[in-house]
Amino acid sequence: MGTKLMTSTFKRAPMLVAALLSLVLSSFVALPAMSQQASEIAPEHLALARKYVDLTDTGGLYEATIVQAGINTYKQLLPQNPEIAEPLNTAIETVIATYKGRKGELFDQFARVYALSFTQEELQQIVDFYSTPTGIKLAKSNAAMSGTINRIMDVFSGNLNTEFFTAVRAQLKAKGIDT
Repeated sequence: MGTKLMTSTFKRAPMLVAALLSLVLSSFVALPAMSQQASEIAPEHLALARKYVDLTDTGGLYEATIVQAGINTYKQLLPQNPEIAEPLNTAIETVIATYKGRKGELFDQFARVYALSFTQEELQQIVDFYSTPTGIKLAKSNAAMSGTINRIMDVFSGNLNTEFFTAVRAQLKAKGIDT
């Protein structure tokens, strides 16, 4: 990196740090206001939000996440001690069982987010839609399509990163800066 470029970067660093600090601090200031709003949600409003969350959980998000945690734990512990495969499986099954029946805690948190984002009337319209055959089909399809969409985004992101990097290098080279 050239001396001129380094000097320019170091001169901008305090501005970047100040901007990031400002962003972080503003998010902390917003937290009390958000928690105050959350405590003021009418029970009917929250119930509609929860109904939406329940209607759209066609992929078993909670259960899949718990099972994935078990798989991750297995993959992490088994290579260290291959002889513990059977007790490890038993331990994982036991721990998974402790999470059964606790989905409501997570979904109540989701419902709060939706209740803060949508009015009660909007949530009623959303729930009405997701109760129709088309809404049910959409909810079921979303779980299946999200995997495909994620794979498309992975390819796009990989290509974008390469193209972006190349374009930035070309811009710098056009200004006589070799990277």
